[in-house]
Amino acid sequence: MTAPTGPPVGSLTVLPVRGLGEIAAGDDLGRLITAAAAGQGTPLEAGDCLVVTQKVVSKAEGRIVPLPDGDAAARRRLVEAESVRVLRRRGELLITETRHGFVCANAGVDVSNVTAGTAALLPVDPDRSAWRILTAVAAATGVEVGVVVSDTFGRAWRHGLTDVAIGVAGMAAVTDLRGTPDALGRDLEVTEVAVADEIAAAAELVMGKAGGVPAAIVRGLELPPGPAGSGRDLVRPPALDLFR
Repeated sequence: MTAPTGPPVGSLTVLPVRGLGEIAAGDDLGRLITAAAAGQGTPLEAGDCLVVTQKVVSKAEGRIVPLPDGDAAARRRLVEAESVRVLRRRGELLITETRHGFVCANAGVDVSNVTAGTAALLPVDPDRSAWRILTAVAAATGVEVGVVVSDTFGRAWRHGLTDVAIGVAGMAAVTDLRGTPDALGRDLEVTEVAVADEIAAAAELVMGKAGGVPAAIVRGLELPPGPAGSGRDLVRPPALDLFR
């Protein structure tokens, strides 16, 4: 089996994109991020991967809805409306499956970094959101980049949160190394690397949760080759999920 060799080991640079300001419904994120990156002296370059947080994507796409502060019943109804099924409940915490296929806490409904009395919902189609940003960047700069829309998820059996990719454009989301040799010459049998998730996690280190930095550039990584990827490529099919 012939498979991509994956990104080479080398030096990466992760650059926060500052100065975007508050994002409103209808804003062209791709053009705003392109301008902000150029304005701080780090214009986007061919081969960069641009990581953009779900929160600003949701704001630009009008996915902010009213939710009274402290109204647990209203929040539960909103979470259930954004879910196709509830997998676990513990107090006010629901682990649900969204229409996208993501399994996450509270269907991604989030009240952090939004105006009091509102909540952010996940983008309707995060892959389309990523392609929209990619297209705007290409139109403004003429360079080809990869785009990852990131969100913060918990992980089964692991403590703490990390950012993962929920939308992908211009690159493969997963690098399939099955059939290629390891360092000792044995063929890898099950290794598929979630490169888009790794990029999202690296970008979060410079964006943070409260610093008002909703985008970052990951530079120096050879973007995974292959057909255009999708955030759905990172979701394990239920038939292969031993724990759902």
